[in-house]
Amino acid sequence: MSDHEYTPSSKVGKWFNDRLPLLTLANHLTDYPTPKNLNYWWTFGGILTFCLITQIVTGLTLAMHYIAHADMAFESVEHIMRDVNYGWLIRYIHANGASMFFLAVYIHIFRSLFYGSYKSPREIIWIIGIIIYLLMMAAAFMGYVLPWGQMSFWGATVITNLFSAIPLVGEGIVTWLWGGYSVDNPTLTRFFTLHYLIPFLILGLVVLHIWALHVPGNNNPVGIDIKKPSKDTVPFHPYIVIKDGFALLMFMIVFAFFVFYSPNILGHADNYIEANPMVTPAHIVPEWYLLPFYAILRSVPDKLLGVVAMLSAILILAVLPWLDTSKIRSAVFRPLYKQFYWILVADVLILGYMGAMPAEGLYLLIARVATAYYFLHFLIILPVLGFKEKTLPIPLSITEPVLGGSGNLAMAKNKESIDK
Repeated sequence: MSDHEYTPSSKVGKWFNDRLPLLTLANHLTDYPTPKNLNYWWTFGGILTFCLITQIVTGLTLAMHYIAHADMAFESVEHIMRDVNYGWLIRYIHANGASMFFLAVYIHIFRSLFYGSYKSPREIIWIIGIIIYLLMMAAAFMGYVLPWGQMSFWGATVITNLFSAIPLVGEGIVTWLWGGYSVDNPTLTRFFTLHYLIPFLILGLVVLHIWALHVPGNNNPVGIDIKKPSKDTVPFHPYIVIKDGFALLMFMIVFAFFVFYSPNILGHADNYIEANPMVTPAHIVPEWYLLPFYAILRSVPDKLLGVVAMLSAILILAVLPWLDTSKIRSAVFRPLYKQFYWILVADVLILGYMGAMPAEGLYLLIARVATAYYFLHFLIILPVLGFKEKTLPIPLSITEPVLGGSGNLAMAKNKESIDK
């Protein structure tokens, strides 16, 4: 037991803590052994928690003034911006907060891909994370509909119409989603209700995600298992808390820049025009964080196959722990995988750009090539690399490569030859 551990001194406190140990939960959080070599890419877990809480708090405040009715939704948003005390600030934090949330989650996902955080024994943590990501996409899409601008209305029309591609039941699902035979007031009411509820479901899954993480413990940049506690770890508090706090401060500065200096730069100009079912925008696009999947959807000529490809592009991540056959976690020791990793990053960025462009000519051709490579990476390249790639020798511990110098790598090579 650490000297600074808190124990209830009163009889009531002891009685309560014996039955529900909330009072000493902080002991676990502060003393939780964390790998000492975690870099700043690991701080995005805490940043994501901050983003979720920010979205919930600002969303609850906005919901008190928003009217979920097709005739009044657009005006209620204008009322929030103009008449509610600091309504403009709350709305801009919420709107830009969604973009910041997705920016942080994409960094979090690609960090996991680079360092192999999805590999055994962390498969359940990864799968819960993918479920959270899917719910985030659903909440973001429904939230984008709420301002009831032109892009909100037509985005809802296009995306919900995708369900009509499902054989036999597709048309019924679309009618159920709409609450009628077109996107109208019942659709807005349903989307508002779900947009309000989903973040609380995400919050519950985040708690489960963190709980699952504390079973095997954190992965680390070297990607090797550590024994807890050991000389390879440090207590979560104050070391990791200070590091996470500094990273969060830097992130908040970037966040504040968008909120105060460019609050509308990530939105679409057409969404500041009230929804009009009689006027179709020239180019219907979703928010930037959904563009890669939108590009995949449009790159397939068949509507049903396009929907299947778009969903598969997300769900394929859930089976990634079994597609990657390599026993080495970190890309630091996988030179070939590292090259293909950066090609994948470039591929996703290209898909994002193609999603914002018209689905025609050269744009469509590039989107189809990028879509093909996306699936090729996960279904062919990763499994083959796991068997064929010649990896670098891994160290025996986190600490010894620093303290022991090159001798530790020699030990690793000897161990590798013995294992063979």
